Amino acid sequence: MTTPAALTALTRAGVSIWLDDLDRERIASGDLGHLIAHEDVRGVTTNPTIFAKALSGASSAYADQIRELRESGASVDDAVRALTTKDVREACDIFSGLWRDSDGVDGRVSIEVDPRLARDTDGTILQARLLHGMVDRGNVLIKIPGTAEGLPAITETLGSGISVNVTLIFSIERYAEVLDAWMSGLERAHSHGHDLSKIESVASFFVSRMDTEVDKRLAAVGTDEAQALRGKAGLASARLAWGVYQEAMASDRWRSLAALGARTQRPLWASTGVKDPAFPPTLYVMGLVAPGCVNTMPAATLAACAGYTGEVRDTVSGTQDESRAVWDALSALGIHEPEVCQVLEDEGVEKFDASWAELLTTVQQALDDAVP
Repeated sequence: MTTPAALTALTRAGVSIWLDDLDRERIASGDLGHLIAHEDVRGVTTNPTIFAKALSGASSAYADQIRELRESGASVDDAVRALTTKDVREACDIFSGLWRDSDGVDGRVSIEVDPRLARDTDGTILQARLLHGMVDRGNVLIKIPGTAEGLPAITETLGSGISVNVTLIFSIERYAEVLDAWMSGLERAHSHGHDLSKIESVASFFVSRMDTEVDKRLAAVGTDEAQALRGKAGLASARLAWGVYQEAMASDRWRSLAALGARTQRPLWASTGVKDPAFPPTLYVMGLVAPGCVNTMPAATLAACAGYTGEVRDTVSGTQDESRAVWDALSALGIHEPEVCQVLEDEGVEKFDASWAELLTTVQQALDDAVP
């Protein structure tokens, strides 16, 4: 079986395709290995929502471990950590060959700190180290939210030599702060004697949620001018973020770190599943093709990309003026990026909190129901 042409074209264009979905059934069935071999999937991310769905929808795959956890008297928090880190550890092993072949760039698997710690810097640092130790694989990425409180945790975690996936980034201003926190972390890691070439990082910029929020506001405005801007804010923000990334990569500070062996913190386009059925299902993939980026997509979006028959080309370079014009037009209608992004960040934290609460409830029920 050959890799679909569009997926091959994305890889050749410099896009690293990651799957935004992981559960034990996908691991045990061999599906994840198939996606690596035949769909050019080069990494996988997960989050509390995905884990909650996995544990509630495929509980039989976890039955043996849940029974063992009940017999050991594990708390629900300890059980969740044991269940999720086992999935991530096994996925890391499946990706280990790709990780080695790519010199540690791809073949990465992400696991997120407890979202209840999104506003707790010290708690995030402690759990990042705990998860890193529990997974105990060189190709794991610890996901830390890009909140104001998360920024110093990102620096400290990277400074400890731990690879990081910064998540929940919505604003251009916050993304610039994330780049600064990342470089500060590399500088700290170097001062602590860590090999910078072994530290990988990505910065997850969320896309479709931006359109969901902005388009709701455009509908409230209701004019033809407002309607013409539907589905444009997400791509514009991501493309502007790419410009911020390019500026950082051209800085003397980065050149000094690169000379020490540091790797770039690749922009990762997250939340790339289309929420509005009026838009093409590949909108946030084919609209964000750029050399050296990552696109993490749910299975349905991956399938849509596999069947894509259009041209695959760089759709990001040279779009800065056009993207700024989109936000200028939105601002003229009273829709301002800083306020929208703060709403999205707060909602993102709340949604992950709710998913974590659902996950805890699901696991507690499974522990209670487990047959000795």
